[in-house]
Amino acid sequence: MGVSRSAKAALAVLLAGSVAQGALSTAAFARGGLDDIPPAAAVATATPDKAVAAGKAPASDPAAVADPSLPPPATGLEAVTPSEPPKADPAQTEAPGPERPAVAAAPTVPSDPQAAAVFNRLASPAPLLARLTTKEREAIQAFYALGAFKPVWIVDGAYTPAAKAVAARLAAAPEDGLDARAYPVPALPKAGKADTAGKTESPAKAEDLAAVAEADLKLSAAAALYARDARGGRINLAAISRLITPTLDLPAADTVLASLAGAGGTAGDLLQAYNPRSPGYLALKSRLSVARAPAATDDAGPATTLRLPPGPALRVGMRDARVPLLRAHFDLESRKAGTLDVPPGDPEDYDSGVAAAVAKFQRGRGLPGNGVLNVQTVVALAQGARQASAVRPVGDDAALIVNMERWRWLGTELGPDYVLVNVPEFRLRVFRDGRQRDEARVIVGKPDSRTPLFSGLMEYAVVNPSWYVPPSILKTMLPKIASYGGSTWGGYEIVRRGGHVSLRQPPGEKNALGFIKFMFPNQHAVYLHDTPNRSLFSRSERALSHGCVRVDDPFRFADVVLPNWTEERLKKLVGKGERTIRLEHKLPVHLAYFTATVDDGGSYRTLPDLYGYDAPMRAALGLGGGGGAVAKVSPAVRPSEPTRRTAEALAPQPPPRAKPRHAALPRRAVRATAEAPPPEFGEPGLWTPNPAPVSRSWW
Repeated sequence: MGVSRSAKAALAVLLAGSVAQGALSTAAFARGGLDDIPPAAAVATATPDKAVAAGKAPASDPAAVADPSLPPPATGLEAVTPSEPPKADPAQTEAPGPERPAVAAAPTVPSDPQAAAVFNRLASPAPLLARLTTKEREAIQAFYALGAFKPVWIVDGAYTPAAKAVAARLAAAPEDGLDARAYPVPALPKAGKADTAGKTESPAKAEDLAAVAEADLKLSAAAALYARDARGGRINLAAISRLITPTLDLPAADTVLASLAGAGGTAGDLLQAYNPRSPGYLALKSRLSVARAPAATDDAGPATTLRLPPGPALRVGMRDARVPLLRAHFDLESRKAGTLDVPPGDPEDYDSGVAAAVAKFQRGRGLPGNGVLNVQTVVALAQGARQASAVRPVGDDAALIVNMERWRWLGTELGPDYVLVNVPEFRLRVFRDGRQRDEARVIVGKPDSRTPLFSGLMEYAVVNPSWYVPPSILKTMLPKIASYGGSTWGGYEIVRRGGHVSLRQPPGEKNALGFIKFMFPNQHAVYLHDTPNRSLFSRSERALSHGCVRVDDPFRFADVVLPNWTEERLKKLVGKGERTIRLEHKLPVHLAYFTATVDDGGSYRTLPDLYGYDAPMRAALGLGGGGGAVAKVSPAVRPSEPTRRTAEALAPQPPPRAKPRHAALPRRAVRATAEAPPPEFGEPGLWTPNPAPVSRSWW
């Protein structure tokens, strides 16, 4: 006769309780008493069953139900079990509470005295640097924890080669428009040494160890803060405008320190590499160096200026029409002399002699003496060696630093392929394989409906686009549309699908998006598109849109950005229905804001501050609110963020109904309507036009 499964389970529970009770009794006997042995039922607290854990047997198991009149089960320890268990004190009896989660053990203080000093300093609430965030401090603590809290930069009482390189780069922060005072380099303190006899060090030695810990941690904090600022984390962009939303690649503090600590003498170069390396940034940096340079030295070259035409960077072995100009400027022979084995060189050859003259000029101007004719060197040549200190416009430093800061929003490198829209310049440029392939005029947002500043990825283009009224605006019109039985509403098509109503502007020549739009999905719902009103591109100031960017000659632009599609092939799609063309590789698009630029020829140019961003940025960077030519903003445009128009004021209205003759409009209102320009038509996601009567032209 077999044993039932429930009986087996009951027997297993009974044996487990007996064994556990026996172990506890034995342990208590070894301590000299049995008063702290818990009842047998309490041993079951380790089981997942709550009824058993509370000292109650499950009712579903008859074998586990004990009769109070019967003696307790045998445990094998009856010889040492007292005849009468001690009674529990009700005042000391604690009610069973919920199980507490396991608490991680607190980190222990290292045994090494110097590591203990670093540990204690990190545990102190005192700040390391004023602008260091809590997240960055936690990352620094995690970095030191991996190294057992030993100093990183100070070894045997001296700075390591990596520390010296980092300190040199922090001191040279003004070269990149940063403030060296924000990254103080601590003085090297006297190193404390532990007592060889193993005794506790004296108070003086403890102070020395604490000073070493303080200096080491502050150098780490300064390096981490420099890397963050070099990537554009110096100011709160939301305080400037909620329409400035770049995606900043801010490095983690522990990642920065890990790369610098083991770099030795090259740590300074690694730290400097967090700054942008785009040509536009480097050109402004060179201009800043020229503006701050003292009187030129004898090695700076000729005192006259040299303005070179635009062209690529030149290295030894290249040939360019600008080389003869360089030879004449540096008083070199017209061409390299020949030998018995080598014929004379060509005047346009950028040979080692020209490169050596360029390198000497670079060193005299504080530039890297690599002999490469780059943008920085072209700018320095255009300024003139001995006249550099005299060419310093009022507020030039602040304008340069502000615009260098804006380059940080675009990342360290732009890559070989990208689209760059400079909003104050009303220009768009397309780069392919590192070279500019196209340039076009654009229309940007008005000061009260600004174009946002950010970077996105162009994913596709739409030929013959249509446009739907956004839900945020449509919801204010639904009651009127529901009671309207027509199929059109002020030039829009009313689309009814399963109880949902939407307004669609069909494709065509009157569509405000024109014949093509270029999509790079973003939170602002803006993009690049065509426009039927192309006469506006003839204006010099083209801040006319409601936020999107309108492109002049968009099919030529499409020929550059869309692979395998020519301008002629795209134009054949016009009028043949909506067509989506996806890019094989997403193309970066940067909506930028530069009011100071240096072109390829080295010419420095300033632009009007269209949206009034320069002054608040100067204040945020500690450059003062004045200085520099700032465009005057109309009194109607407040420097604060402009308010959006209400959806009701922007919603399309139904076709006008015939009014009684006595219902004449006031004269003032009629005059205002006649003088005001027609409303812009169809900015996606932001605005909806107020369409004109059907009998009139859209434009």
